[in-house]
Amino acid sequence: MKKIIILAILLFVALQNYAQFDLGLKIGYATSKLSTDFDDIKESVKHGFQIGAFARVGKRLYLQPEFYYSTSGGKLKLEGTDVEEEITLQNICIPALIGFKIINGEKINLRIMAGPTANFIINQKISGDDVVQDPLQDSDFKNIGWGLDVGAGMDFLFLALDVRYEWGLNDIYEPPTNDQTMKNNLFIVSLGFKIF
Repeated sequence: MKKIIILAILLFVALQNYAQFDLGLKIGYATSKLSTDFDDIKESVKHGFQIGAFARVGKRLYLQPEFYYSTSGGKLKLEGTDVEEEITLQNICIPALIGFKIINGEKINLRIMAGPTANFIINQKISGDDVVQDPLQDSDFKNIGWGLDVGAGMDFLFLALDVRYEWGLNDIYEPPTNDQTMKNNLFIVSLGFKIF
């Protein structure tokens, strides 16, 4: 991991002389939903946030790595009852997006982007009632969730607005007694402030 970070920093420094380079801070709002195959369970969204930083290297075609803290998760409800569990995940997220500027003006541009993201789950909390036959346990969550982000963005002067959807690619829940699956899907709106 350290070698990858050092290599990325060296790449940014080398490209600074040949390509446009932006660095900024970002805040965002996200709704997340846990997609499961649990019997008789209805999933609903949970609201969360993100805060972190982004870089952008390139002119029309660009690379946009990011690093941020986020909250996600979801609500699971037993159908036909008021029994509900809420799962809250705290994550360190590292997306690596490739984008293209459809409109590439001096003061305004319109972008599209896609790429993988690694979500390192640093904490999880389960609250509410036990809605599954084998109750969810904090220790049964994996340490990392992989996702695929697709979205669009617009820059105006020093502001960068992004709208993205993230599909969960892997099962983040691994109970020892069954083979039920759980993936984390998110809709994200973020506002960035370019500082360099």
